[in-house]
Amino acid sequence: MRRFVPYMVALGLVAAVVVPYLALGGGSFEPTPVADACAPRERPTAEGLGETIERIALTAVDKVACQLGVSREELVLALRSEEAFDAFAQENGIEKAEAEQAIRVGLRQAVDQAEQDGTLPGFIAPLVRKAAESVSPWLILETLERLGSLLG
Repeated sequence: MRRFVPYMVALGLVAAVVVPYLALGGGSFEPTPVADACAPRERPTAEGLGETIERIALTAVDKVACQLGVSREELVLALRSEEAFDAFAQENGIEKAEAEQAIRVGLRQAVDQAEQDGTLPGFIAPLVRKAAESVSPWLILETLERLGSLLG
């Protein structure tokens, strides 16, 4: 009888986890669908320069993903390295130069929008535009992050 006590305790612990999980709907889990990159999304007001630059990057990713017909998540993953960017372009039937140009244009548009709505100070906008023009797309998010932490 004593041999079965550990098994009974283990079975009780499993039941203590599984029963509430199922009772609370865990058996019907469905992942959140990927959002439409072309659908507008509301962003909270940015506080500080670091958050403003992050918001610019997110706005640019939305614009570019919509233009290229891909998800935002797929585009962000493509920007982690040159190899990932090349694979992204090939998998989606996009010329690498076209994707690079779309990223530069999208980032400039996002900077212009932030400058026009007053969230990006005018003296910072040229720095971000210069980064958009001179930095490889797969390094742009890292560059913006560093710029934001340096200035913020």
